[in-house]
Parts: sequence; C-alpha cells; structure tokens
Amino acid sequence: MIGHLEGKVIFKGERHVILDVGGVGYKIFVAAQDLKNLNQDGAAKLWTHLHVKEDALELYGFLNQTELEFFEMLISISGIGPKSALGVLSLAPVDTIKKAISSGDTSYLTKVSGIGRKTAGKIVLELKDKLGFGKTFYASDEMKEDADILDALLSLGYSQRDAREMIQKIPKDIKGRELRLKESLKIGN
Repeated sequence: MIGHLEGKVIFKGERHVILDVGGVGYKIFVAAQDLKNLNQDGAAKLWTHLHVKEDALELYGFLNQTELEFFEMLISISGIGPKSALGVLSLAPVDTIKKAISSGDTSYLTKVSGIGRKTAGKIVLELKDKLGFGKTFYASDEMKEDADILDALLSLGYSQRDAREMIQKIPKDIKGRELRLKESLKIGN
C-alpha cells in the first residue's frame, strides 16, 4: 500500500492536490487545514491512506502522522467514510477536535456536512474510549464560547472555514465570549 509520498505539487484544487512523484501525478484529497499549507509548485511530503472502493482507488494525504492516525480512527467508525472524516479534520487542528470529543461537544462535529447529531454522538462515544478520555466529560467554557462565536460569525455571513480560522487566531489571553467575538471580527477585517 501507499503510505507516504514526496514530490512537487503541480496542481492545487479546492479539496485535492496533484503531487508529481517521479513523473507520476497522484491525486490526493487533503483537509482544508493542510491544503492552505501546500504551495503550488512547492515540495510536499504527505502521509497517505489508500481507500479502496468498488469502483475507485482514492488517496487521502496528511502533513503529519497524527492527522493520519486520527483519520483512520474516524473511518473505523461505522457510517463515517473518508470524505466525512476529512471534513472533520478540516474543522480545526486535531488537538482542538480531540478537546471537543473529550468534552462531549457534538455540536462542534455537526458543523460537518453529512454529520448529524446521532452520528456526532456516535463519534464522541466511540472515540472517547479510544483516545483515553473515560466516561465522564464536560464541555469546557472555552469550547462552548467558541461554538457560540462560530454560530455568530456564520450568521453574519462568514464561511465555515473563514470563521474557524478567525477563532483559531484569537490570542489565548483574551477571555470572555464578547471579547473573543470582537477580536475575531477584528481578525476577519
């Protein structure tokens, strides 16, 4: 199987790149977080997962093994395919997603197209044990605030991706829902 590829990005689409490796172009689907870090005509090293379907072979690429391992955990859950798993990874960095799972924050996961409350609950239920979070968990105040800020930014017309990037750029020393929202709006302008 193909586990790692290194080459030159010769094309960058909305959800994939074409990576030239020794004269062969591999179409590799990547998460939005990774896509923005890959440059057209730049060198890239991607950890890959080959997904075999009845009618196609699809490659999914990640900048680090942590993302690949988390992706493989997600697709091991019944009902979660590689596109949905990639959508989850496009939400935020893996550590942030793990925090949402540990706090039982299903609303965070329902932001992904195709993942409803039931599926989000199933992800939390199945991954909290695999990730070692135990049975009791509570949503942190910061996670709840970020979910509220995300909803506010979406209602103001920002895209899901832009809103998440704005929230990620809020300095950690800024506390409180209103202050964090104001700061995210400054970042967005």
